[in-house]
Amino acid sequence: MHKDEAKGAAKDMKGSIKQAAGRATNDPNLEAEGSADKVEGKVQKGVGALKDAARDVLKK
Repeated sequence: MHKDEAKGAAKDMKGSIKQAAGRATNDPNLEAEGSADKVEGKVQKGVGALKDAARDVLKK
């Protein structure tokens, strides 16, 4: 696992928590912030996976 994947997973989880808190408190700004964090985390996880795949290909 690449460090970007781990950081992305953490950001995704943080976004889920913010999104849930925004829904619970009826705060649309916090909910939107959480959604944005989730998307950013998913993208970062994808970048990390691509880096891992590229590294594996280059090792062969």
